[in-house]
Amino acid sequence: MAAAGDGPWLDDAAGRLVRPFTVSNGRTEPTIALDLMSQVMATGVTPLGYLGPEHAQALDLCRAPVPVAEVAAHLRLPAVVTKVLLSDLVDCGALTTKPPAFHHNPTDRSLLEAVLDGLRRQL
Repeated sequence: MAAAGDGPWLDDAAGRLVRPFTVSNGRTEPTIALDLMSQVMATGVTPLGYLGPEHAQALDLCRAPVPVAEVAAHLRLPAVVTKVLLSDLVDCGALTTKPPAFHHNPTDRSLLEAVLDGLRRQL
C-alpha cells in the first residue's frame, strides 16, 4: 500500500483509496468552462491556503501547456473532477487556460475518418 503523501492515494490491489468526488469536496461543476482539449499552464503564482495533494500534483503537471485530458490521465481522476481541481487553480491565479483552437470542424467527416484509420492502424 502507498504511504501517506506518496502520489495519489492508491493501493496496488484495491486502486484509489479516496473516492474521486471527495477530491473535489463533492463539487461536480467547475467554476469556469473547460474543454478536454483546453490548454492549462502554471502562472508561477503560489496558491494561498491549503488546496490538497491533487491540486499540487495538477499544478506540477502544468509547468508547460498541457491539455485538460492529459492532466486527468496523469492524476487518474475522472475528467469532471479534474476540471473542478483545475478551475480552483485558475480561480486562485495559479493556472491560466486557453481554449482549444480548432482549425477544422471537429465533426468534419474526413477528419473523423482519418482519426478512425489511425486508430485501426494502431490495433
